Amino acid sequence: MRPKKKQKKLRITEKDFMLANRRAARLEDIALHGKPTAFRAVRHASKKVYNRKRLKKNVAGGEE
Repeated sequence: MRPKKKQKKLRITEKDFMLANRRAARLEDIALHGKPTAFRAVRHASKKVYNRKRLKKNVAGGEE
């Protein structure tokens, strides 16, 4: 008969604790609001792309 293997003792690290806490908070928010909440409402837009609204704003601001 083979000797039984020793099972590893699982330790909860600080990283594991933070991940679990973050996940629990996210699930709580989803339960509260019914959908995942977004942290970034405004998407980053490149300044190099043509933007008519920004151009009009600059022209209107310069004429004051």
